[in-house]
Amino acid sequence: MKLSIKRLLSVVALSALGCGPTVAAEKKPVKVFILAGQSNMEGHGFVVADPQRNGGRGSLEFLVKNPATAPRFAPLATPDGQWRKRDDVWITYLQRQGPLTVGYGALPEPTRPAKIGPELGFGWVMGNALDEPVLLIKCAWGGKSLAVDFRPPSAGRPPYSLGAKADAAVAQDPAIVGHYFRETLALVKAALARVPELVPGSDGRYELAGFGWHQGWNDRVNDKFTAEYESNMAHFIRDVRHALGAPTLPFVIAETGMTGAGETHPRALALMKAQAAVAERAEFKGNVAFVGTKAFWRPAEESPNQQGYHWNSNAETYYLIGEAMGEVMQRLLGARGIRRHPLPRRGVPRRPKPHAVRRGDRRVSRRSTEGRLRLEGCVPPSQK
Repeated sequence: MKLSIKRLLSVVALSALGCGPTVAAEKKPVKVFILAGQSNMEGHGFVVADPQRNGGRGSLEFLVKNPATAPRFAPLATPDGQWRKRDDVWITYLQRQGPLTVGYGALPEPTRPAKIGPELGFGWVMGNALDEPVLLIKCAWGGKSLAVDFRPPSAGRPPYSLGAKADAAVAQDPAIVGHYFRETLALVKAALARVPELVPGSDGRYELAGFGWHQGWNDRVNDKFTAEYESNMAHFIRDVRHALGAPTLPFVIAETGMTGAGETHPRALALMKAQAAVAERAEFKGNVAFVGTKAFWRPAEESPNQQGYHWNSNAETYYLIGEAMGEVMQRLLGARGIRRHPLPRRGVPRRPKPHAVRRGDRRVSRRSTEGRLRLEGCVPPSQK
C-alpha cells in the first residue's frame, strides 16, 4: 500500500511516540439476504411472558430468564433486561427498518404485543458468520399461497378451477395471480436502491447473498395446490434468480413442519415431501437446500397458545427455525467459496469476535470501541 509523504511522516511520528499506525478499514459490500413467505415468515413468536398463558412458557422473555434455556437465549438481552441491537445486521420489513433486534415479527396491532419470526435467529447466525455488514429484506404476508399469490410467471396460469368465487375474482383482476411474487421483487429492488440509507456507513455496494423461504400452509390445505408445489417452487427459484440477475442465488427452504414428527395428514406429508424434493433436483445441486423443522415443534402446554398453524406462537420455535436456516445458508455460502467464520454450537447466540479485514499477510482490527453489538437499551417496537 502506497503512502503519501505526509502520511509516512505521520506514521513515523506515531511510531516515535510508541503508537502503532492505524489503517482505515475498507468498506465492504453489504451481504443482502431476502426472507420471504407467509404468516410464519412474518413471525408469531411471543416476546412478552404472559402469566395467563401457561405461565409465560414459550415466550422470549421466559426463554431468556428460565435457567434451562437462558444459556441459549440470554445473549439476546442486555444485563438490565433490554433487547440488544446488532450493529452489523440491519433489517427492512415493509414500513419498518433499523438494526436487527427483537420485535420484527408480524406487523403490530393495537391490542397485540411484540413478536418475532425467523429473522432473529437467521440474522444472528449470519451476523456472526460474516465479516461484511448484513441486510435482511423481509417480504412476508399472512394467508398467501405459492399456487396463486406467489405464483411465478413461468408456472403459467393455474391449470384448474380455484372455485367459483376465486375464478370470478381472477377473471375481473388477472393480476391477483402472482401479485405477491411481483411485490416481493418490487420491495427487494426498492431496498437495494436504498442500501446506503438502510445500512449506516455503507457506500451503497452490495451482493445478493441468499434467499430464505418459509411458507406452505395455504398450499397444504388444497389438494391441487399441494400436487404442484414442487414444480411451482422450482419455477419460483428460477424466476427470482432471473429477475434479480443472480443465476445461482442460494435458496434455503424451511419445511412447513408444524405439528412436528407426529403429523399424519396425507396432504401435509405430501407438501413437506415436495419442499424437500426441490432441493434434490440436479439443477439446484449445491445452491438450494431444505431445512427440516419438525424437531422445533413445541406442544401447546409449553407455548403461549394453541394456534398450531402458527407453531403455537412459540418464540423458541421461530428462533430455531431462523437459526437453522442461517446455518444451512452459511454452508451454501461456504460451498461457493465465500469466507465465513465457523459455526458456533447450535442454539447459542455467539458474541461476535473483533471485525477484521486482510492487509496482505496482516489482519487489521475493525472492532469499534462499542464492539459489534451495541449494548444500549432498546425498547422493542410494539408488534402484533
